[in-house]
Amino acid sequence: MADDQPWAHEMYDLLTKKHGVTQISYVPDAGHRVMIERSLEDENVHAVSLTTEEEGVAMAAGAWLGGEKSVLLMQSSGAGNCVNMFSLPRLGRFPFVTFMTMRGDFGEGNPWQMPMGLSVENILKACEFVVLRADSAEEVLPAAEAAMTMAYKSHQCVAVLLGQKLLGAKAF
Repeated sequence: MADDQPWAHEMYDLLTKKHGVTQISYVPDAGHRVMIERSLEDENVHAVSLTTEEEGVAMAAGAWLGGEKSVLLMQSSGAGNCVNMFSLPRLGRFPFVTFMTMRGDFGEGNPWQMPMGLSVENILKACEFVVLRADSAEEVLPAAEAAMTMAYKSHQCVAVLLGQKLLGAKAF
């Protein structure tokens, strides 16, 4: 198990132990490596690898209708794939939480990641999401706690953007 992201271990425990998350869907991403590995090892969590991000929105709907809590892990570049599906939790009035590792952010060297990285926050707000951001390890747990409270007590769609200052920019 990776030890290079202690904040990710703390976030995993917060989501699963304190908030009762039992389903974690994800598109494989190095920034979510710890969360993915932990969910695959946890017999109390259904870890679901997705072929595309919008499947995670439908998975969250099914989890909620089945009486369970879920989160979707994805990279910010996948938000564009989900725009139509983001209407599902809004119209169905069910809670939705996604944690997005940022690309096209601080120190990005891949020009193909810039358009969505620069647009994702505005896109999420246009889809009526509450958008929170964590750019340091100290900001992760408060953002995750706020996201779970806002989503599961107020039935909101919440996205937590995990910035490249936190994750480190990928070499390109």
